Amino acid sequence: MCWTALVPLKLGAGGKTRLATALSQGERRSLVGQLAQHVFAQLALVPAIGEIAVISRNNLPDLPVRHLLDQGRGLNGELDHAASLLGGNVLVIHADLPLVQQGDIADLLQAAQVSGAAIGPDRHGTGTNALALAPVRPGFRFAFGPGSFAAHRRLLEGQLAVVQRDGLACDIDTPSDLAFARANRNDCLRVAI
Repeated sequence: MCWTALVPLKLGAGGKTRLATALSQGERRSLVGQLAQHVFAQLALVPAIGEIAVISRNNLPDLPVRHLLDQGRGLNGELDHAASLLGGNVLVIHADLPLVQQGDIADLLQAAQVSGAAIGPDRHGTGTNALALAPVRPGFRFAFGPGSFAAHRRLLEGQLAVVQRDGLACDIDTPSDLAFARANRNDCLRVAI
């Protein structure tokens, strides 16, 4: 089963503003780039992923990914539009997962193949860090944002596996997330957190 990985990515001065008390603007910009490179590298190692597509306002000429220009519709609107264009099996995964490994992603996709969909919640059990749809359902609307884990569970009731893996659960949005990632980092990771 072939998958398209869809990665929303916010680069530049507007990225990771909730980390402003812990990191300078330059450090935040560097962190976003490093985290994204790590996630892209892990996605590239998963044999089931045939294409990586990035939704961003910035062109990414140095990356071997398909660029989908962010048209300003908001995260869910951009994801809905991109998924309708791509069709088939789509994995939405965020680019701020410093502990994610190839096996975490492969397990999520395998669970989606069995159940029709699989979700990787954040470590708090409230957000969605990864969502795999096999395939994207006509009329399905993404529900990222506050409470997205519960919202996606309601939308996909009966067709959803929950995959709880440290690599999928650890994202970096706040200073406490950054501290958690630093305390739990794996020495084999190249992400400087």
